Amino acid sequence: MRIAMVSEHASPLAALGGVDAGGQNVYVARLTEELARRGHDVTVYTRRDSAELPDRVPLPGGAVVEHVPAGPPEAIPKDALFAHMPSFGAYLARVWRREPPDVVHAHFWMSGMASLLGAGPHGIPVIQTFHALGTVKRRHQGREDTSPRERIGIERQIGRTCERVLATCGDEVHELAAMGISPNHVSVVPCGVDAGHFHPGALREDLGVPAREQRHRLLACGRLVRRKGYDQAIRALTRIPHAELLVAGGPPAELLHTEPEAERLLRLADEEGVGDRVRLLGAVDPRRMPALMRSSDLVLCTPTYEPFGIVPLEAMACGVPVVATDVGGHRDSVADGRTGRLVPEGDPGAIAAAARELLGSDRTRRRYGTAGRERVLARFTWRRVADGAEQVYRRVTAERELKPEVA
Repeated sequence: MRIAMVSEHASPLAALGGVDAGGQNVYVARLTEELARRGHDVTVYTRRDSAELPDRVPLPGGAVVEHVPAGPPEAIPKDALFAHMPSFGAYLARVWRREPPDVVHAHFWMSGMASLLGAGPHGIPVIQTFHALGTVKRRHQGREDTSPRERIGIERQIGRTCERVLATCGDEVHELAAMGISPNHVSVVPCGVDAGHFHPGALREDLGVPAREQRHRLLACGRLVRRKGYDQAIRALTRIPHAELLVAGGPPAELLHTEPEAERLLRLADEEGVGDRVRLLGAVDPRRMPALMRSSDLVLCTPTYEPFGIVPLEAMACGVPVVATDVGGHRDSVADGRTGRLVPEGDPGAIAAAARELLGSDRTRRRYGTAGRERVLARFTWRRVADGAEQVYRRVTAERELKPEVA
């Protein structure tokens, strides 16, 4: 099957940890890799953000990344890319006129807009994964939401026009329904984790993690943006004695002083009297992340909202219990009372209480860790994700072939 992945801002080649580089990049990269391994012909279309990039870059598994000329060949904030989507879509239409894919899988709303523009003239079915919804973002960020004002209306149009929406969690199905997109038009396929890379076994590279300075270690990781709720973890730390909090993510450690969110968090830690127990690590080499997780007693995932959230899966794959806010995809990934604890969003007291309970029992943490690993292997490997996506691709292409042609 010829599969086109469209991911306008999230390239599988991007370094993770930047403001606009995170879970979507991982999702596109790993799903592409798994599908290519199965013999599918996969091309990922992403925007050219540097004049020095080659037109096409082969990936190790056999897929290809194609850099689309849409707007100036330079880094542009994600929310500023909207004006360049018509040219992105026109490029796809030209390319697909020569070599049409069997199916297009669009990632994020602007990719959906470009994909429908490119696929429409050729009758190619488009599957849409939003990864995040404008209605949810606006609800939580209010005036701080920098999305184009057209976003929500276009998302609604994409959801109704595309062949099928591929949601990543049950919560998203409810959000889509509130937008007028029928659950009958939606399939749920979760995100995944590399259970071979993230695993519980101790390895020699574990020696490379920062030395522990307190009895207990708490870890939070992800992009260094306000919605990740690291401030809530810092406030919770004031009620968790003999524990340190490590925050992994953002720019390289030597550039953290230039990052406003890093400065805000360090200032808050000092104000709360825990500055000596909070360490910002900056960007961590992905090869070191499993070791860092294994060195921790708990992984804290405290965002105000989370469309899915891969970090809880990474922690569970490593056999480390999770304390996560009861939002979005966390409700699907974390089994409350079995692999971790779900706590109300914005409640540092609840975070602290759950953490103290788990830190007080080595036996409970081991039980949660074992159950977390088993849950990942049963539901959240990339093989399982590719199974689900592949089924949707085959379904929509079969349905398209059965539709009568319009004279």
